[in-house]
Amino acid sequence: MAYDKFNILTSSAVPLPIENVDTDQIIPARFLKATKREGFGDNLFRDWRYNGDDTPKADFVLNDSTYSGKILVGGKNFGSGSSREHAAWAVYDYGFRAVVSSFFADIFKGNCLNIGVLPVQVSPEFAETIFNTIEADPKTELEINLPNQTITLLATGQSESFAINGYKKNNMINGFDDIDYLQNIKEDIQAFADKLPY
Repeated sequence: MAYDKFNILTSSAVPLPIENVDTDQIIPARFLKATKREGFGDNLFRDWRYNGDDTPKADFVLNDSTYSGKILVGGKNFGSGSSREHAAWAVYDYGFRAVVSSFFADIFKGNCLNIGVLPVQVSPEFAETIFNTIEADPKTELEINLPNQTITLLATGQSESFAINGYKKNNMINGFDDIDYLQNIKEDIQAFADKLPY
């Protein structure tokens, strides 16, 4: 399933300065029955967003209209816990196109890259700077430049580079998942197969 192409994203950000956010907090297990990627955003951080009677918790950041944007800035060790793909699906379906953290759990990071959410790992110092800048001005914008692999605080010009696997980078720029990539090169695959001895 193809997803949005990712090139340069400029957006304000939603801060979640909590460490060790695991996948059960991102999308609780009781919401994993669906097999399609749609609808998970409604239950992103469900138990943090809502009370038992389904009323929003006013003190949770996703319920605070002060903050908005397509970038989620999380604390260290974001996405730990189980390997459920649904956690990445929920982040994407809610509307986030990038998650910034000083450290990601590997499986969550891979799941994000597979469905069009860019995980941007920064230094702990730069993560703290981002949190402080957003706290001072919630309208602060970040620019995430995937071709150049940089993330920049536009208000100050402070910037860092981030790493990404070259294959996944190419797929994100083109809006490909793994199947889309193979479909895109099927003529090359066929040409190679035609040269093989039988």
